[in-house]
Amino acid sequence: MPSSYLQLIIVLLVGLIATIAAGHALLHKRDPTAAAGWMTVCLLFPVAGPILYLMLGFNRIQMRARRLGTRRAPVTEGEPANLEVPEAFALQARISHAVTNLEITAGNAVTPLRDGEEAYPAMLDAINGARRHVYLATYIFDSNTAGQAFAQALQQAHERGVDVRILLDGAGEWYSWPRICRRLSRAGLRVTRFLPPQLIPPRLLLNLRNHRKILIVDGHTGFTGGMNIGDRHYASQGGARDIQFRITGPVVDQMEAVFLQDWDYATGELSERPPMDQTPDSGSALCRTVVTGPNEDLGRLTTILVGAAAAARERLVIVTPYFLPPRELIGALQAAAVRGTRVDIVLPAHNNLPFVHWATQNMLWELVEWGVNVYYRSGQFIHSKLFMIDYQYSQIGSANIDPRSLRLNFELTIEIYDRQLTADLTDEVDDMIAASRRMTLAALNGRSLPVRLRDAFCWLFTPYL
Repeated sequence: MPSSYLQLIIVLLVGLIATIAAGHALLHKRDPTAAAGWMTVCLLFPVAGPILYLMLGFNRIQMRARRLGTRRAPVTEGEPANLEVPEAFALQARISHAVTNLEITAGNAVTPLRDGEEAYPAMLDAINGARRHVYLATYIFDSNTAGQAFAQALQQAHERGVDVRILLDGAGEWYSWPRICRRLSRAGLRVTRFLPPQLIPPRLLLNLRNHRKILIVDGHTGFTGGMNIGDRHYASQGGARDIQFRITGPVVDQMEAVFLQDWDYATGELSERPPMDQTPDSGSALCRTVVTGPNEDLGRLTTILVGAAAAARERLVIVTPYFLPPRELIGALQAAAVRGTRVDIVLPAHNNLPFVHWATQNMLWELVEWGVNVYYRSGQFIHSKLFMIDYQYSQIGSANIDPRSLRLNFELTIEIYDRQLTADLTDEVDDMIAASRRMTLAALNGRSLPVRLRDAFCWLFTPYL
């Protein structure tokens, strides 16, 4: 075949692939700006554009309903009558019920565990006491001292006949070298990876990460929050500050179902739920899981956050390491501040992802201008994720307030109706605020032109940060 014909075929093939990628963005992107951006990239850069779109632009997957239980049943009206949700949050409870199709569970106990110094011993004690099964899902599982302690506990549980399953994110596992999965596999443990990047068949996805942190022991004790597994969460060693939560009670059954759904998708199996005794009541908290991800669950958490912000009358508190809220939530926070609700947002002054910090600085004026209080906490990196309203309602879990958590990652959040827990967490945030610097319009407007240009440039990539 003459070389000119071969070149023509290559050009036509490249053009066809670029056109298909642009068409896919047009049909599947919900945000018109994102759709236009990806179409432009694919058509202007017909080789690099489709590759980038394959890696970063495919933000939804269809999980098989039979495996993941995502086939939604008709939503019933309201919550069960025997659960006394605070009257001020009755509407919020109905919103969450409609969005998640899960009922609130009563009789739960939620215990905060601060930093690796408190969280890891409690988690290891639970694993060491396991009799039937241990399910662990984490984004990062380091192979350092903390990681080796968990690996040893999991191996010992396996050796005494406990069903141990470990789900690692296919991208997050590369944060540590050597990868811990090698040791776990050599010990005979059941380890699988969630959507690992691979060349054949092509699956170079950098999005669609499983960011959930779940530890379930024997179906009655669960742990979740923002902590991965590794020395990076030892505050005494200069690591990130964070809060993990130990949960007992009926909501653990919902958490376990989430793990098994993810496990089935990653392995191609169809797991049978292990036989369990009825989970006993252990506290007074009303809890419900909120499962979110770039599949059928897309947008669930944003809807619940906006509804909760609308319900706030006295105070709304957010603590998050990464803050790039969607337009709907920005509007809800502005409205809350305007109607007289105290809105406090606590962010780390020094971020491990500086480009996210810079992008955030570019949009903060929209909130500060309307009376929202934004604080930068100095010192060690704050990795906690908290959302509280009126000293009665809390959200805890793995999700940040950014596009990656709200649209691109699989996350687990627990919403909690409990006065004492929320009041205690709010008091803890007040201690953070006392040691923080409040941002003002003057400070934001006083950034130098080069800094403002840097921040604005990073903000352009908000949908992908």
